[in-house]
Amino acid sequence: MTDHFEIHERDGAARLGEVRLAEPRATPALADDFVEDAGSLWPEDRAVPEGSEEHVTLLPHRAFPSGTAEEVEEAFAVPYPDVDYPSGAVVSPTTARDYGADVYALSTAGGIAGHASAFREAIVDVRAAIPADTALYLSGVATPRNAAVLAYAGVDLLDAHRAVVKGTQGKYLTSEGEHFLSDLEELPCACPACRTPREEFTREDCAEHNENALRAELATVRERIRAGRLRDYVEGQARHEPWLTAAFREFDQEWSYLEERTPIYRRSGMAATTDDTLRRVEIQRFAERVTSRYRNRFDNPLVLVPCSATKPYSESQSHEQFHDAIQYRAHLVSMTSPIGVVPQELETTYPAQHYDTAVTGRWTETEIEFVARVLRRYLERNEYPRIVAHLPGDYREIVDRVEPHVDAPIEYTVEDHPTTTDSIANLMRALDGELKYGKRERQHNTLKAIADYQFGEGAGDELFDELSIQSRYPKLRAHDGEGEQLAAMVPQYGTLSLTLAGARRWVESAVPTKRVEIDAFVPHGNVLAPGIVEADETIRTGDEVLVEGPKAFAIGRAAMFGREMAESTRGVAVDVRHVEER
Repeated sequence: MTDHFEIHERDGAARLGEVRLAEPRATPALADDFVEDAGSLWPEDRAVPEGSEEHVTLLPHRAFPSGTAEEVEEAFAVPYPDVDYPSGAVVSPTTARDYGADVYALSTAGGIAGHASAFREAIVDVRAAIPADTALYLSGVATPRNAAVLAYAGVDLLDAHRAVVKGTQGKYLTSEGEHFLSDLEELPCACPACRTPREEFTREDCAEHNENALRAELATVRERIRAGRLRDYVEGQARHEPWLTAAFREFDQEWSYLEERTPIYRRSGMAATTDDTLRRVEIQRFAERVTSRYRNRFDNPLVLVPCSATKPYSESQSHEQFHDAIQYRAHLVSMTSPIGVVPQELETTYPAQHYDTAVTGRWTETEIEFVARVLRRYLERNEYPRIVAHLPGDYREIVDRVEPHVDAPIEYTVEDHPTTTDSIANLMRALDGELKYGKRERQHNTLKAIADYQFGEGAGDELFDELSIQSRYPKLRAHDGEGEQLAAMVPQYGTLSLTLAGARRWVESAVPTKRVEIDAFVPHGNVLAPGIVEADETIRTGDEVLVEGPKAFAIGRAAMFGREMAESTRGVAVDVRHVEER
């Protein structure tokens, strides 16, 4: 628990926070100006410091370097005192636990920086052991080149020690590398230190520049977190040093750590420019839900088509041509990298309408393998009487890999390009004799498919067994047989927003429910973390959640992930939309 650190925004494991001192400090940040070390207990015992609201006091500690035997750490562990001022504890992955501090400094930081797997293991272990709403501090490791990756991993506080030392050694740091000052004919920076003429630029100036560059990089990181675009930045930034690339990929393999902290949707778009994008939580989560939760409810043939640059796909010129040819005689599914496969009902669901990718007409082996795997899993789950592949030549290898594992026959209809007159004519002929499905069936299946995706397999049928639709796509509203509204489609993210009537149906259904238990009060607007008694650990930021307490029943959106709600002592946990008193 913490009284002096609060998280305001989240971008995966990265957080935009505030150290609440007499002069508040935004994080991720350099801690040099406001963290004071009360000293080590190894040479002598030290009295508990008086502390101050002006700074965070690292309480007297015994730091353990990397490689220290666990029995040694346990034998010499420090029982940190309970103090009422901003405080920090020095911990290792072995000794980390809730000491009631606001900041936790990792004593093994110097030994793990540069070693990807050790770095990942230490961060994950410490984060699991300390409260979710406390700050993690790594001292002596930060440079402008690695700061973004450190923040992406979940580090809140750094310092300028390493950057300054390198400056005194004549090493000039930038966000992309490290240069010997003697090798630079020009200074690629306009900070105050670098305004000194080149021939007069000293190592002291170099140290000042390095700190300035580190502060500037952290400002960039904070802005990226605010925009929900840190991952896009890190995909490029990690490539400037092999161990950063390795660490970045290590965290991509740490599914439970990143997935728990990644929201189900973002306000911003997604740049899909590298094979690493395929490992993003949002991409993997979409593919997993489409192949395990989604169920095709149409009896018509399947038509596979390429994606489009315009999102949602149905608003593109190419997809308008496809729709004119199909005329609701087949179920449309788009194939794309990096998403995989996108059924027409989920074309607005994040991230299907929120990504932008580089189009070259050539697929990498990683893309081919990923999309083929998703398509195969999709077709194993959903049966079709036949499949029409209306795809350009560069998609053919994907279908070829899947075809041996599919019982339904596959017919190819493209000549040269999917939108040529001959190709469109082939597509129309391929569907001759097929019956159309109606607008009502299309709308019902769309809402049910989104419910399956959002709430779990079978949710669509459980929530909408009797259904009438109002409004137009993509702002559909679901009503029950008596006309009471149950849910509304949110077109920006392709999710459902439930009413209280819909929430009650959710509670009564067999679908797993994301519940938040609160104290005896009636929330108005938001539920703050201190008012939460218990929260379902499956809750993710952005999830639709049920809020229940002795005096209230409510529905809203999660502003934290489940474990964070239960552990935090500050911040908004749920944005409440509808509430009724009990």
